Amino acid sequence: MSFDRFEELAALVPTEIVTHPYVQDIDLPFGAGVLALVTLDNDLDSAKPTTLGPNTLIEYGRTLEGLKERAGRGEIQAVAVTGKPYFLVAGADLSTVKSLKTEQYGLLMAELGHEAYNLFGSLGVPSFAFINGVALGGGLEIALAADYRTVSTGANGIGLPEAFIGLVPGWGGVYRLPRLIGPAAAVKVMIENPLSNNRMLDGAAAFELGIADQLFEPADFLEQSLLWAARIVSGDAAAIRTQEERRSRLGSYDDASWDAAVAAGRAFVEARTGNAAPAPSRVLDLFEAGKSYSREESARAECKALSDLMQTPEFHSTVYAFLDLVQKRAKRPAGAPDRKLARPVTKVGIVGAGLMASQLALLFARNLKVPVVLTDIDQARVDKGVAYVHAEVDKLLGKKRLSLDAANRTRALVSGSVSKDVFADADFVIEAVFEELSVKKQVFAEVEAVVTPECILATNTSSLSVAEMAADLQHPERVVGFHFFNPVAAMPLLEIVRAPGTDDAVLATAFALAKELRKNAVLVQDAPAFVVNRILGRMFGEITKVFDEGTDAGTADNALRPMGLPMTPFRLLALVGLPVGQHVQESLRAAFGNRFHVSANQQKLIDAGVKGLWEKHDDGTSTVPGSTLALLERGDLPSSGAEVLQRTQDALADEIGRMLDEGVVAAPEDIDLCVILGAGWPLHLGGITPYLDRTGASERVNGRTFH
Repeated sequence: MSFDRFEELAALVPTEIVTHPYVQDIDLPFGAGVLALVTLDNDLDSAKPTTLGPNTLIEYGRTLEGLKERAGRGEIQAVAVTGKPYFLVAGADLSTVKSLKTEQYGLLMAELGHEAYNLFGSLGVPSFAFINGVALGGGLEIALAADYRTVSTGANGIGLPEAFIGLVPGWGGVYRLPRLIGPAAAVKVMIENPLSNNRMLDGAAAFELGIADQLFEPADFLEQSLLWAARIVSGDAAAIRTQEERRSRLGSYDDASWDAAVAAGRAFVEARTGNAAPAPSRVLDLFEAGKSYSREESARAECKALSDLMQTPEFHSTVYAFLDLVQKRAKRPAGAPDRKLARPVTKVGIVGAGLMASQLALLFARNLKVPVVLTDIDQARVDKGVAYVHAEVDKLLGKKRLSLDAANRTRALVSGSVSKDVFADADFVIEAVFEELSVKKQVFAEVEAVVTPECILATNTSSLSVAEMAADLQHPERVVGFHFFNPVAAMPLLEIVRAPGTDDAVLATAFALAKELRKNAVLVQDAPAFVVNRILGRMFGEITKVFDEGTDAGTADNALRPMGLPMTPFRLLALVGLPVGQHVQESLRAAFGNRFHVSANQQKLIDAGVKGLWEKHDDGTSTVPGSTLALLERGDLPSSGAEVLQRTQDALADEIGRMLDEGVVAAPEDIDLCVILGAGWPLHLGGITPYLDRTGASERVNGRTFH
């Protein structure tokens, strides 16, 4: 048997949770014969995703060998693969992959996937994949190996995230996908989406791109998929012609479009990672060479790439960051109270109707599906906030990310008022007003006069003391920090801030809401700027300080490139806004002293109305105009890029050491999680604390490592 040579590999992971291929014969209508339906199931509850390890792939491959023999005997006329509820397959089991310590075993794992997947596409009868739920990485590649695919409108989590987790789509995805949907769309799925906070496709988006041939509703997804498969198998000319025309339109390409897609992908990788991580570039290398490869040639190159990358420090750092932190610790937040204490939330109030408040309104309405009411000081502001929500709903509808019914319901849930009396029956009220303590205290006093004693009051403050905000209230125990990151829809982190008096039930409700809002919550104590902004503030302070000392702008701004951050400091500062950045630095210096640098030069730029240091030119380059430099007073003690990098590393190690000593979070892992989810810290470096350990900064500054 062709899978016997992989038994040694399977023996390395005796504790693998095996996803079994259960086979059921289905009599198809229209005289199409018998379809063997393979359902992939790990026999766990519906919340536990199916994954792929060596034992799973061997069992799957041997099942397909048996089905190929049956097809040869004329017993079956088609084969289809689907999954247990909500999952096709969630990809390779990363715990297994990281345990393969040698290149030999990595190569075997890669070859095993190809052996099984190629078999699915060469059974001698039509093969189908019915994508009923999550289909990630190797899970989507199972579907790509089929002759035909259907997808459910209820399916979410579809994509090839390998560039995000430090690998390549190494089981045929990098070869098959561009030939199915065209090279530009394939780069979107393999590069742009993974490097954009691991964005994924839903069923409708997968269908629009051409990954699936048919789109069906969840209620009768399997039945409709089988009916459509029967039409194809029975030779329904109209169905076959429609699919051929659609595939030809979506997957058409020439050499020029392939080359353009590669170039666009490389530019995107450079902009997002500075080419600091090996995996995205390796994906594009395979993709570029694959234009002229046969499937077998591509498979050999994919296996080599996979086995190489599995052994890199960057992959093992990614596994720590993604598997141990994002997938595990984020789902079990340290210090969160018993969820049974959480109270129901049937109405949400939002104080403020500006951009942040309006983003919050859309998030709450879409995910909680409860009434959300905005208030502000005049009707014009209220109307603008509600109009923003409606416009965003219309955009989602236009992109087919919301159905017409869901769009109408979401619009109807959001209203506005100039009176806080509308909060009388709210269970949860969050303020999103100007970052000034006196303003927020006044807002909470006004809200408390209206709401019930059980209503929770939340603040979206990014740096102010939650305890001080609650100090003058009759019920200070009801106040909790609920700090979102901008843009709200895209950023996954929510810092939940517990003041000394915050009640357990209030905190439990906050964590329950975070889960419903699909955010990853981390419990932080009530300290100025909490976690992410405190770390970024220290970093910004170091960069502006070396610039003020005389380091040229290009050296200062690009010194942190080896960290692979999604944006350089000065460019991020311009995006945030110089006045906002200056206000945060001033708050941090007031709280912690002069180790947080406040730049007098930055204030001069603000006073002059300058938006940032850099001026962008038509050719894509950027320079600092002489007129901007003329405004500034700088020293004559420049630093090299290496000196700036080490100085910043040491400053970060110092600040994180202080945060842990103060008990701002429970452990270094929570610092890592916050910076990954809230600041785009690259996964290939692991967390920020192991990175600082590796660079020696932790021991230089603190005399010990964080781990």
